[in-house]
Amino acid sequence: MSPEAKTDALLVLNAGSSSLKFAVFAIEGRGLTQRYDGQMEGIGAAPHFILRDAAGARIAERQFVAAEAPKGHEGALGVILEALKPLLDGATMRAIGHRVVHGGRDLSAPVMITDAIMAKLRALVPLAPLHQPHNLAGIEAAARHFPGVAQIACFDTAFHRTQGHAAATFALPPRFFDQGILRYGFHGLSYEYITRRLAAEDAALGRARLVVAHLGNGASLCAIEGGQSRATTMGFTALDGVPMGTRSGQLDPGVVLHMLDSLQMTSSEIAHLLYHDSGLKGMSGVSQDVRAIEAAGTAAAEAALDHFAFRVRREIGALAASIGGMDALVFTAGIGENAHGLRARICAGLGFLGINLDPEANAANRPEIGRAGDPVRVLIRPTDEEAMIAEHALALVEVA
Repeated sequence: MSPEAKTDALLVLNAGSSSLKFAVFAIEGRGLTQRYDGQMEGIGAAPHFILRDAAGARIAERQFVAAEAPKGHEGALGVILEALKPLLDGATMRAIGHRVVHGGRDLSAPVMITDAIMAKLRALVPLAPLHQPHNLAGIEAAARHFPGVAQIACFDTAFHRTQGHAAATFALPPRFFDQGILRYGFHGLSYEYITRRLAAEDAALGRARLVVAHLGNGASLCAIEGGQSRATTMGFTALDGVPMGTRSGQLDPGVVLHMLDSLQMTSSEIAHLLYHDSGLKGMSGVSQDVRAIEAAGTAAAEAALDHFAFRVRREIGALAASIGGMDALVFTAGIGENAHGLRARICAGLGFLGINLDPEANAANRPEIGRAGDPVRVLIRPTDEEAMIAEHALALVEVA
């Protein structure tokens, strides 16, 4: 880790179904400085490993063939640690922070991971089947590689616990809410990061009414007032809300009943359809990648983009209503930060809310893309879930 950074280190792991993202931070006093980051993609097939320095330059890269591929998340972590070993230069690993998608009702803040916490997290697997098992696999792999090092779980659901009952409940008898069937919301670490960074750059934005659009392969929006979540588009699971790369988003539950009863589909067939073969990929018949869909230019591709934009636009209006108006619309994540054409589709027709794009600024993906002087600012801000996890992990180990 370079001589000046030869100190305590903190590792962040963000485990997905076939990927393991990581970031290494130097602990300097009470602050953090990111030194390295990267990912192992394609776990279970032919993984691709990338390691970058603080400036974003690639300092290591390897494409594995299937026959030589590391096994599972533990094997992937082994490759990552082997590459980091000479760079860490004897630094002491102080803590490992993990992104965990679902914390349920009880886990509403970052926690030190214990056997009891792991048992609670395993019980939540059915509520986040695409994510939770892989988050737990990353935790288990890290525990074997770093015995005795503090591990901290940071939850995507935690930020939304400030929602009121009206926003969090479904129109079901109260006993279901009492059993934990409610709108949890997700992408909370991203929303928390964006909210904190906006407040740091402008105190007025920290107090403002924001609608933040986290648009990536997974997509959701959140209404934030005074730095707190008031309403969000995802619900009991990460399947709800706006369409996503491969997920359907909001769906009339009667459609599922029809699939079960009339089409004789099994629950596993329906789950696969809704999680893996719907959304932009299912509608376009091309891909979940917006760039590929835009390039295709087919009627189905155009319909997919129009539907996505319509649903996001509708949610912007609904979320603004939930907090009595809005002062800024913020785009983040892969689509939100880069897909200027789709942003233009989304914002078309939102002039009545005071949202109008500056076409040149939007095409250039500038930090501020709204028309000067309009009542609602339109911003682009990169999210950094790993930095948010690192901040939480450091705070916990300092207290311990």
